[in-house]
Amino acid sequence: MNSLLLISSSFFFFLVVARKQHVLETKEDITNHYHILQTVSFLPSSICSRSTKGHKKKGRVEVVHKHGPCSTFSKDMVKPLSVEEILSLDQNRVKSINSRLTINTDSKNNTLGTSKTTLPAKSGITIGSGNYIVTVGLGTPKKDLTLTFDTGSSLTWIQCQPCAGSCYAQQEPIFEPASSTTYSNISCTAPECSALTSATGNQPGCARSSSRCLYSATYGDGSFSVGYFGKDKLTITSEDVIEDFYLGCGQDNEGLFTGFAGLLGLGPDELSLVSQSADKYGKVFSYCLPSRPSYTGFLTFGKGVATNNVAYTPLSNVNFYGIELEAIFVGGKNLAISPTVFSRSGTIIDSGTVITRLPATAYAALRQAFRAEMTKYTLTKPLRIFDTCYDFSNTTTVTVPSISMLLGGNTRLDIPNQGILLGNEISQVCLAFAGNEDDSDVGIFGNFQHKTFEVVYDLPGGKLGFASGGCE
Repeated sequence: MNSLLLISSSFFFFLVVARKQHVLETKEDITNHYHILQTVSFLPSSICSRSTKGHKKKGRVEVVHKHGPCSTFSKDMVKPLSVEEILSLDQNRVKSINSRLTINTDSKNNTLGTSKTTLPAKSGITIGSGNYIVTVGLGTPKKDLTLTFDTGSSLTWIQCQPCAGSCYAQQEPIFEPASSTTYSNISCTAPECSALTSATGNQPGCARSSSRCLYSATYGDGSFSVGYFGKDKLTITSEDVIEDFYLGCGQDNEGLFTGFAGLLGLGPDELSLVSQSADKYGKVFSYCLPSRPSYTGFLTFGKGVATNNVAYTPLSNVNFYGIELEAIFVGGKNLAISPTVFSRSGTIIDSGTVITRLPATAYAALRQAFRAEMTKYTLTKPLRIFDTCYDFSNTTTVTVPSISMLLGGNTRLDIPNQGILLGNEISQVCLAFAGNEDDSDVGIFGNFQHKTFEVVYDLPGGKLGFASGGCE
């Protein structure tokens, strides 16, 4: 392990520039702007309910919650995290993003293919946050591996034998590169090795004895993966294969990883899956995150896979997925927040951050308006980053005001009712938004508020889209 180089890495995101598009509306009465929710909906279900929406589409991969009943992980291997633990780890990721964020506004134009494929997506609590998991195949013969996917990372890595440093317990057998006839290591002098600098934010290393390229990736919670950089055949579905896919083959993987075999990088860098499959899928992908751990969603690659009625906001093909947040509505009323509050920090969308973070001033206005609409319910003690929590023990239904976000270009995004409140238990159900320490920290649109939307990333088209009702 003396030849392995451990360097810190950073998460990457795209910057979105908004243009005028149409407005998304929920199925609720948009005149009244309220949701009536059953309090039982805040409790977990033990029954797996697989979505039937779009399940016959070519190349679709299922997405499930790592700790839900649709997951194949055993409770002995993957201990479910409490809400408090999830929020604590999520805050670590947010701190890491804010400390390492560097925005590059240069866009690139590409002529890309138009093929498409889809993966099922599953939700999981991984890498210090509530990420989601999919199953893909690697090598020849193909070995199925469950990976967490992350729009904030570009490098894909997996655990590999012989685990020269340390490997954590995972559901499937740890991948053995020696058993794959299509695996090969990358030389230190190869251009792909040099590309690790932009993919991870770190300089690559070089094994002294074999001149094999070394990668390193670390995360906000202190977890890390270090190992050899190689390539192999990636099988997304039986009909969708990438012959020479570059990835990290982890020899020392430590921290809060559990159960899954590695990470699937969906960032913008040339080494990400999105870029490596550009000729096949045209740098277009989408996902739909299920509303509850007992439901399933999907991850899809390629054009023409999104549902109808997609509301788009422009996207710049750079290092970050960002959105231009301009206003917030509670119960249909536009909050009195100066546009400069949002423009000062900017906002990114991240599949790996759980809870949406707002500038301190914007969150204070949201909290005040929300509390004013919820005066008939009893406030209870705060929960970590949540300061607006309610005790619903003595009621079977609650009436909750709608929350909407106005994106650049006059695109109004109505947050699904599943993305407004998060329950620790019936006696502690909290407003599922949080404020940053001040207005200079970047805003983050987290995955708890992505639920049930099909979120479409169209890089060559220069747009990011949202379609309501993409999954349950």
